[in-house]
Amino acid sequence: MKSLKWFLILSLLFIPIAGLSVERATAQGQMSDKLVVKMKSNVITHNGAAYKSPQPITVVKGTTFIPFKSIAERYGYTISYDAAKKESIAKSSKGEIRFKIGNKTLWKDGVSATALVAPYVQGGSLMVPLRAWSQITESNLLLSGNIITLTWNAQVLPTANFEVQPAEIYAGETYVNYIDRSTNSTGYPFVEDVWEGKMEIFPEPGTYTVSRQVRDSNGLWSEPYSVTIVVKAPNQPPVADFSTEKSQYRIGEQVTFNEFSYDDENAIVTRKWSGDWTGKEGENVFFDAGEKTVTLEVTDRHGLSHSVSKTFTVTTEVLYTRDEYAKLFTRIGDKFAIDGASVLNATALPYTIQSDTAQMVRSNSPETLIEEGIAYQDQITGQVRFMFHHLNKIGYPVKIYLVATNLNSTAVNVNTSSIGVGGPDPYVVNAGKFSTARYLESLIANESPKWTKIGPKQSVVILPEISKVPLKQDQVFSAYADIYSDQELQYSVVIVAEKKLPLVELPNLKVMPRDDKHTRGTFNGANRVIEITETLGLEPQRIMLGDRKIDTFQDGIDYTNGELQLNFGNYGVLYTLKLPHVAPNTLIALNGRGGEYTGAFIVNGQVVKATTNSILKNNNEAGVLYRTGDKEESLEIVFTPAAGGNMPVAMMFLPLPEERW
Repeated sequence: MKSLKWFLILSLLFIPIAGLSVERATAQGQMSDKLVVKMKSNVITHNGAAYKSPQPITVVKGTTFIPFKSIAERYGYTISYDAAKKESIAKSSKGEIRFKIGNKTLWKDGVSATALVAPYVQGGSLMVPLRAWSQITESNLLLSGNIITLTWNAQVLPTANFEVQPAEIYAGETYVNYIDRSTNSTGYPFVEDVWEGKMEIFPEPGTYTVSRQVRDSNGLWSEPYSVTIVVKAPNQPPVADFSTEKSQYRIGEQVTFNEFSYDDENAIVTRKWSGDWTGKEGENVFFDAGEKTVTLEVTDRHGLSHSVSKTFTVTTEVLYTRDEYAKLFTRIGDKFAIDGASVLNATALPYTIQSDTAQMVRSNSPETLIEEGIAYQDQITGQVRFMFHHLNKIGYPVKIYLVATNLNSTAVNVNTSSIGVGGPDPYVVNAGKFSTARYLESLIANESPKWTKIGPKQSVVILPEISKVPLKQDQVFSAYADIYSDQELQYSVVIVAEKKLPLVELPNLKVMPRDDKHTRGTFNGANRVIEITETLGLEPQRIMLGDRKIDTFQDGIDYTNGELQLNFGNYGVLYTLKLPHVAPNTLIALNGRGGEYTGAFIVNGQVVKATTNSILKNNNEAGVLYRTGDKEESLEIVFTPAAGGNMPVAMMFLPLPEERW
């Protein structure tokens, strides 16, 4: 016996309906034929169109009947009659359905089924049970009051979609591109589309709605898809405008520029000053008289530009000389020009140095690395500061490690505290300046030390910060770090290729030979305190640091070979200057006396670079560290000489010129 498989299969056939306005049942991208009938009415509504039936919809003993011919035609069947079997037939490409008067058995494609009630004849029409018809045609039946709705032929609709480019559209200017993003899960290709509101160029600014429907080769139309487009007014070029507060200025008087540039989209992206002022802060002052012309050019994000020029006069009257202006107004961390010879005319202040017993290791020879190996090695107990400074010329990336080895029979506790790393960097002045600045910042932060326990005969890599980034060819690395151990440890500065493991390589490495220019070794007195109790700044004064006279270089030993060493430049030494009496209106500035100098200083708890955006190139430049206010102040200045900076340096205390208006 054949199974009733037709009860489980949905029909995929579509009966074409002319025109887009025909009503179809839709839900979540699907479309169905829809037939609506009313009890005791002979009007059948199919997809919004009304048809008249020869007999009304009739209810007999609780069962609803409908004329066989009327409903079969709405489903697209052709009606015929088999006289031999006395069966009414509905036939189409979807299959064949047979009913017989007075017989509850009906057939679908030769497979029989049984209805609850049998068809009958009314007024010459075969009346068939509506529910049996809905089941055999796999239709959905919905009863609401005296209204019955049948839906069938559920099919997945295509999905219309499109993208509008570009994102910003300007009236009368922008060519609009519509990119098709429509999809069809059935795989049928699209053969037709209908647009509403589509334009390649929108003539006027405003809000527009563009809609699209697509039809596939199976005849199915999508639901409309709409995009709202905001069309902007045509972009206008920006307008550059500025003014000066006055039309005339004195020599040494700051010129105040007030800008009033604007753009219709508030989208100015660049401002370019040119002429007698280029927009650089601190240069809006003139030390020669005459007419000055300044030009401002502004550009919006579309590349449209506009410029304006203004002229003002610098008179011969002098408010400040160049030197006076620089001392008063150069920003902290910037530099100004100075007569290097005049620095030595300032009174040299004598001072005494107090040193502690802390040790300092300088790993700086060979400064230029040409092979892997041990850069320095020593056995040390207690507090020690490490200073590293190396340039890679090996030919491939390497890493620098500090390995601590416990040669004792008991465990050793070791901690690391303040640290500052500069580089890897192609420029020695950058590595030196930033390692010093970061070390001083770490001192200010004063974070809790990080403790490590090293077992007997065990080696451990400490200071992982210095080996975090490989040192590539021609790059410089500089660092400072404070370490403490409660028993003796052997420290090894290990340099190996970046992929190698330092603890594995260490037993096979040799100590590198030192170069003949730089220093390595262990030195005592790593911290120096200078206190000057007299009032500073009442006259031009200077303190010379690293001069080898008052501030002598540290004595030490290279413990890899036992040679005596001098720490030229005292690199790694931490200086603390205690200055309890600095006069009101005093400029504290730094002047390099040994050549180029760069680095950083803590001044009353704030780190100041020397200099922020450059270096002191020679003794004709001075970097501003601090200015006192209108009362005497107590200052504490902390620093360590930066690698890449040449000692000695002069710290100057200069009376500020009187401010004038």
